[in-house]
Amino acid sequence: MSVWPLLEDDEMPARSAAVIDDIRATRKTDFINNFWRVLANDPALLERTWASLKDVMGPGVLDPKVKEMLYVAVSIANSCEYCIRSHTAAARAKGMSEAELGELMAIVGMASETNRLAIGLQVPVDAAFGVPFAGAREPDAG
Repeated sequence: MSVWPLLEDDEMPARSAAVIDDIRATRKTDFINNFWRVLANDPALLERTWASLKDVMGPGVLDPKVKEMLYVAVSIANSCEYCIRSHTAAARAKGMSEAELGELMAIVGMASETNRLAIGLQVPVDAAFGVPFAGAREPDAG
Protein backbone atom coordinates (compact mmCIF):
# COMPACT_ATOMS: atom_id res chain seq x y z
CA MET A 1 0.00 0.00 0.00
CA SER A 2 1.28 3.42 -0.96
CA VAL A 3 2.21 5.99 1.68
CA TRP A 4 0.24 8.60 -0.29
CA PRO A 5 -3.08 7.94 -2.04
CA LEU A 6 -3.35 7.17 -5.76
CA LEU A 7 -5.04 10.30 -7.03
CA GLU A 8 -7.66 10.14 -9.75
CA ASP A 9 -7.58 12.95 -12.30
CA ASP A 10 -10.37 14.89 -10.58
CA GLU A 11 -8.58 14.71 -7.20
CA MET A 12 -5.30 16.29 -8.33
CA PRO A 13 -4.18 19.82 -7.55
CA ALA A 14 -4.17 22.02 -10.67
CA ARG A 15 -0.34 22.04 -10.88
CA SER A 16 -0.27 18.24 -10.80
CA ALA A 17 -3.05 17.98 -13.38
CA ALA A 18 -0.99 20.15 -15.75
CA VAL A 19 1.99 17.80 -15.42
CA ILE A 20 -0.22 14.77 -15.96
CA ASP A 21 -1.55 16.42 -19.14
CA ASP A 22 2.05 16.88 -20.32
CA ILE A 23 2.85 13.22 -19.56
CA ARG A 24 -0.15 12.16 -21.65
CA ALA A 25 0.85 14.47 -24.51
CA THR A 26 4.54 13.53 -24.44
CA ARG A 27 3.85 9.78 -24.28
CA LYS A 28 0.85 9.98 -26.62
CA THR A 29 -1.33 7.91 -24.28
CA ASP A 30 -4.21 8.34 -21.87
CA PHE A 31 -2.67 5.84 -19.43
CA ILE A 32 -1.13 7.39 -16.33
CA ASN A 33 0.61 4.84 -14.13
CA ASN A 34 0.46 4.65 -10.35
CA PHE A 35 3.91 6.20 -9.88
CA TRP A 36 2.73 9.52 -11.33
CA ARG A 37 -0.62 9.30 -9.54
CA VAL A 38 1.16 9.00 -6.18
CA LEU A 39 3.65 11.78 -6.95
CA ALA A 40 0.67 14.01 -7.90
CA ASN A 41 0.09 14.47 -4.15
CA ASP A 42 3.11 16.82 -4.16
CA PRO A 43 2.98 19.08 -7.23
CA ALA A 44 6.58 20.33 -6.84
CA LEU A 45 7.94 16.78 -6.55
CA LEU A 46 5.88 15.66 -9.55
CA GLU A 47 7.06 18.61 -11.68
CA ARG A 48 10.72 18.11 -10.76
CA THR A 49 10.65 14.35 -11.28
CA TRP A 50 8.80 14.51 -14.61
CA ALA A 51 11.09 17.29 -15.93
CA SER A 52 14.21 15.28 -15.05
CA LEU A 53 12.85 11.99 -16.41
CA LYS A 54 11.61 13.65 -19.60
CA ASP A 55 15.08 15.15 -20.13
CA VAL A 56 17.13 12.03 -19.32
CA MET A 57 14.89 9.53 -21.12
CA GLY A 58 14.20 11.83 -24.07
CA PRO A 59 16.11 11.99 -27.35
CA GLY A 60 19.85 11.69 -26.98
CA VAL A 61 22.85 9.68 -28.12
CA LEU A 62 21.55 6.39 -26.69
CA ASP A 63 18.73 4.51 -28.39
CA PRO A 64 15.42 4.70 -26.43
CA LYS A 65 15.35 0.89 -26.04
CA VAL A 66 18.88 0.92 -24.60
CA LYS A 67 17.88 3.65 -22.14
CA GLU A 68 14.96 1.52 -20.94
CA MET A 69 17.20 -1.55 -20.64
CA LEU A 70 19.68 0.45 -18.56
CA TYR A 71 16.79 1.61 -16.38
CA VAL A 72 15.81 -2.05 -15.87
CA ALA A 73 19.38 -2.97 -14.89
CA VAL A 74 19.64 -0.16 -12.33
CA SER A 75 16.18 -0.98 -11.00
CA ILE A 76 17.27 -4.59 -10.45
CA ALA A 77 20.38 -3.38 -8.62
CA ASN A 78 18.16 -1.19 -6.42
CA SER A 79 15.51 -3.91 -5.91
CA CYS A 80 12.69 -1.69 -7.18
CA GLU A 81 9.96 -4.08 -8.32
CA TYR A 82 7.78 -1.23 -9.60
CA CYS A 83 10.55 0.17 -11.80
CA ILE A 84 11.67 -3.28 -12.98
CA ARG A 85 8.17 -4.04 -14.18
CA SER A 86 7.33 -0.64 -15.67
CA HIS A 87 10.64 -0.23 -17.51
CA THR A 88 10.66 -3.84 -18.72
CA ALA A 89 7.23 -3.12 -20.23
CA ALA A 90 8.60 0.09 -21.74
CA ALA A 91 11.68 -1.69 -23.15
CA ARG A 92 9.45 -4.37 -24.68
CA ALA A 93 7.25 -1.66 -26.20
CA LYS A 94 10.41 -0.15 -27.73
CA GLY A 95 11.36 -3.50 -29.28
CA MET A 96 13.32 -5.42 -26.65
CA SER A 97 13.08 -9.14 -27.41
CA GLU A 98 12.93 -11.94 -24.86
CA ALA A 99 16.46 -12.92 -25.94
CA GLU A 100 17.66 -9.38 -25.19
CA LEU A 101 15.93 -9.48 -21.80
CA GLY A 102 17.62 -12.80 -21.04
CA GLU A 103 21.01 -11.42 -21.99
CA LEU A 104 20.36 -8.29 -19.92
CA MET A 105 19.53 -10.47 -16.90
CA ALA A 106 22.71 -12.48 -17.42
CA ILE A 107 24.78 -9.29 -17.54
CA VAL A 108 23.11 -7.88 -14.41
CA GLY A 109 23.74 -11.15 -12.58
CA MET A 110 27.34 -11.38 -13.72
CA ALA A 111 28.07 -7.75 -12.89
CA SER A 112 26.55 -8.22 -9.44
CA GLU A 113 28.75 -11.25 -8.82
CA THR A 114 31.99 -9.71 -10.05
CA ASN A 115 31.23 -6.41 -8.25
CA ARG A 116 30.91 -8.30 -4.96
CA LEU A 117 34.10 -10.25 -5.63
CA ALA A 118 36.07 -7.07 -6.38
CA ILE A 119 34.60 -5.34 -3.32
CA GLY A 120 35.14 -8.30 -1.00
CA LEU A 121 38.67 -8.96 -2.19
CA GLN A 122 39.44 -5.22 -2.25
CA VAL A 123 41.04 -5.49 -5.67
CA PRO A 124 43.03 -2.30 -6.44
CA VAL A 125 42.03 -0.40 -9.57
CA ASP A 126 44.54 -0.79 -12.40
CA ALA A 127 46.39 2.43 -13.29
CA ALA A 128 45.39 1.90 -16.93
CA PHE A 129 41.70 2.28 -15.95
CA GLY A 130 42.32 5.75 -14.50
CA VAL A 131 43.27 7.28 -17.84
CA PRO A 132 40.55 9.66 -19.11
CA PHE A 133 39.23 8.83 -22.53
CA ALA A 134 39.92 11.02 -25.55
CA GLY A 135 37.92 14.20 -25.65
CA ALA A 136 36.97 14.10 -21.97
CA ARG A 137 36.07 17.48 -20.58
CA GLU A 138 37.51 18.91 -17.41
CA PRO A 139 34.82 19.53 -14.79
CA ASP A 140 33.51 23.10 -14.68
CA ALA A 141 35.30 25.19 -12.10
CA GLY A 142 33.02 27.00 -9.81
